[in-house]
This record gives sequence, structure tokens and C-alpha cells, in this order.
Amino acid sequence: MSDLPRIAVLYGGPSGEREVSIDSGRAVLQALQGLGLDAVGIDIQPAILQQQVTDSKAHIVFNVCHGAVGEDGLLQACLETLDMPYTGSGVLASALAMDKWRCKQLWRAAGLPVTDGILLRRGENAPDLGARFGWPLYIKPNHGGSSLGVSKVTGPAELDAALQSAFAIEDEVLCESAVIGHEATVGILDGHALPPIVIETPRAFYDYTAKYLADDTRYLLPSGLGATLDQQLQRLALKAFAELGGRDWGRVDFMISGDGQAHLLEVNSVPGMTSHSLVPMAAKAIGMGFPELCNAILRTAQRRVKHG
Repeated sequence: MSDLPRIAVLYGGPSGEREVSIDSGRAVLQALQGLGLDAVGIDIQPAILQQQVTDSKAHIVFNVCHGAVGEDGLLQACLETLDMPYTGSGVLASALAMDKWRCKQLWRAAGLPVTDGILLRRGENAPDLGARFGWPLYIKPNHGGSSLGVSKVTGPAELDAALQSAFAIEDEVLCESAVIGHEATVGILDGHALPPIVIETPRAFYDYTAKYLADDTRYLLPSGLGATLDQQLQRLALKAFAELGGRDWGRVDFMISGDGQAHLLEVNSVPGMTSHSLVPMAAKAIGMGFPELCNAILRTAQRRVKHG
């Protein structure tokens, strides 16, 4: 018998990352049930989320809702009102991680290395972005994930379309200078940094297609960056995560310039959890299988279950 009460695996929801979240939820649910745990899945509907959780008769939540609602503090706040323990970061850290601009402002104030950027708001006159950042540059929605609405802009002719694509998703858009080099990511599990992974794609950048659809994206593990830089990325990931108040697990993304300088991009507070996602990939490299990883994440939330 398990010493854990019933677990509700939350997934799906209304965001643009819904399909990815459903895949994550199914994988986690299957893993937990395979361990003999009493786990049920819930495709969340925000308007009735509290009722869904209550009706499930669960006592602990494993959250794999990506994007809006599930990852930005709203779901976390809802669960707090139910006094329901859940995996992952709390309300404030989740909201900050989802807000790329304000996250970077916090990191910058803490002396951590970030890419140069500015926030653009719908209806405001944008400065001369090419003069400010040079080409190429990146345009991306300030919130959201899975690279939805993100464009790599190589010259002035592409700028308007990129801005339209990002503003079609939300009212705040981030413009960032491009760091030419390697993209890397570091998973975090229960206060420890997992081995860094370097991502290579023949596409313009690591976009939605490269992440989920293409079969020519390469994941280098070992990273090939060398032990010194690997360790530097791990330390920096832990600092960046802690600065936001992150807890339990997550993933920190970087760009590494040609001279080996690391630049923080963002935190994923609810990373993908399919068997081929990045955190499971890094966990496997240290001998932790997918079910074991799911159980380890669940145990972090179990500590917050109130007894008696």
C-alpha cells in the first residue's frame, strides 16, 4: 500500500500549450498508477476547477498544466484556497517565472546575467529596435511558453510581421537582443541541478516545431560544453530559481555566447513531462527513470500535506 493519499494529476486547460500538457498529464498519470499509487487525471476547466479537485476526493495535486492558468499562479492560488498541497512553485514564483520581463528585471537587480531587452506595450510607439539591438533580434510574447508567437527577426522587413504575431497573443511583447551561440537548459529537482543539455536545431531557433514536431532536433547530453561550464550553468540555474522563490522542480533556460558567457532566458516552472521531455531526459542521465522522477516530484509536495 502507498503511504500517499489520492493524487489528482492536473493537465490540459485553455492555454496554447494544451496539447503538450495533455501529453504530459497522461505520461505522469500512467507512471504514478504504474507505481501502484491512487492517481486520477483531471483536464482542468478554470471556471469549475475547485469543484473538479473537490469531486476527485484527492488530497494532493501533481500539476502538469503548462502555460496560462496552470503555470502563471492562477491555478496555484486556487489550490491555496482549498488548502490543497501541490507540486511545483507557489503563486508568486509561478507568476514571476511566467512574466519574462519582470523576471529578468529581478534577475538583473540580483546581479545575474540576462539578455538585453525592452518591453513593448500594445498601442505605444516602439523605438528603433534595429538601432537599439542590431540584427538579428527576438520578438516574443511576454507571457506564455513553447515558443508560441516567438520570432527571430533578421532585418527590418521581418519586424512588422513578428510584432503582429506576438501582439496577437497578448498586449505585452518582449524585444531581446540575440545571443549567438548554444542554447542550453538545466533541470532542477528538489534543490539539485540536473546535468545541462545543449539543444541544436537546423531551424532558425528552438521554436514550437523544433520542440514537438521535428525529428532533426538534437539534444546533447553530455552537453559538450565541458565540466567547468556545466557546473557554472548548474550553479547559475539554482541561483536564478531561488531568486524567484521557486520550489520543488523546474527548468532554467540559457543562451551561451561564443566566448562561453551564459545569459539567462527564462524559468519553466512546470516543464514538459513526457518521456522524451528535457527534465526526464536529464534525470535519466543520472540513472533516474521516468516513474522514479514523477515519484520524486510528488514527494516534494507530500511534505506539505497536513496530518491530523
